[in-house]
Amino acid sequence: MPGKRKIRTDKFGNIIESVSLIKKNVPRNINLSIDIRLQTIIYRELSHAVSFHKAQSGTAILTNIKTGEILAMVNSPAYNPNNLKKIPMDLIRNRAVTDVFEPGSTVKPMVIMKALQKKIITPKSIIDTTPFVIDKHIIKDVSYNKQLSVTDILKKSSNTGVSKIALSMSKSELIDIYSRFGLGKLTKSGLIGEKKGIYPKKKHWSNLDKVTFSFGYGLMVTPLQLVNVYTIMGRYGLYKPLSIIKTNNKKNEKQIFSKSLVKIVLNMLESVTQPGGVGVKAAIKGYKVAVKTGTAKKVDSHGKYVNRYVSYAVGLAPISNPQFSLLVMINDPRAGQYYGGTISAPVFSTIMSFALKIINIKPDNLFIY
Repeated sequence: MPGKRKIRTDKFGNIIESVSLIKKNVPRNINLSIDIRLQTIIYRELSHAVSFHKAQSGTAILTNIKTGEILAMVNSPAYNPNNLKKIPMDLIRNRAVTDVFEPGSTVKPMVIMKALQKKIITPKSIIDTTPFVIDKHIIKDVSYNKQLSVTDILKKSSNTGVSKIALSMSKSELIDIYSRFGLGKLTKSGLIGEKKGIYPKKKHWSNLDKVTFSFGYGLMVTPLQLVNVYTIMGRYGLYKPLSIIKTNNKKNEKQIFSKSLVKIVLNMLESVTQPGGVGVKAAIKGYKVAVKTGTAKKVDSHGKYVNRYVSYAVGLAPISNPQFSLLVMINDPRAGQYYGGTISAPVFSTIMSFALKIINIKPDNLFIY
């Protein structure tokens, strides 16, 4: 803000009085948290994946777990804000914060955490995962398993397993755990146009509503909200706002969930990238990675599910000392395959590997599968 001063002079032009009306306000520099090296690499890898899979769009977000800083935020296709001529209006938005999607299986770890907290299950529980019918709908998995451990429910991304756990919980308990981790709330990143997401507005839930809610249907979230969930997990349940500006601010920190239970679930999520896991393609040589893949059907303009999909891989690394949280989302791939473990997981592996090496993070897993 420029200052303003009133000057009085005599008839010879000599200043006889100087009155400051407005003090000048010198601006401070704004330092973005974006790392241009990581932003460039992620844009390259994401754009390649979107093109290769003939997808409508893609989004990738990388965060610094310790500080909550956003190190990279990429949408593809993109546009140059300095040259908006002939740019379709559909492109002129930051999809990472303005667009909402059903998160699919990426929310299952939160359901497991809540069930552990309520002592509905223990880490050693074995769950019947045979297909079952609820309200005339068959709940089944891609691959048949008669029973699975809690770890294997995440490893195999079992809908039947997490559904049976969710049926032992109340609707409010499911909503509570999602809300604690920031779904349905602004991330306080300061980014313009950010959406809160959408929760079901039903007052009375059927058992089918509860079941589908447990594996990511019936709610809508932004990509930024979803990566924030895993950023909070990487701090073992410690919440702090995300930031697009460099920060060391420790204000507004809050422990929102049990540190010990979050650690248990993170260790379970390592199995997802191990042989037999749905996210084996997200594995990174030399590092322990906690990741969850997800695949959600899209809805058309009439609110009906159609055979088009959103594919996710979201997680953090390294597990022994979490540094980065990463989300890769491919929207509406049309080249044949669509599962998150097939499409998004390899992109997750490539990007996270670059990030760990560029920032020189020490390997924590020298065992090679």
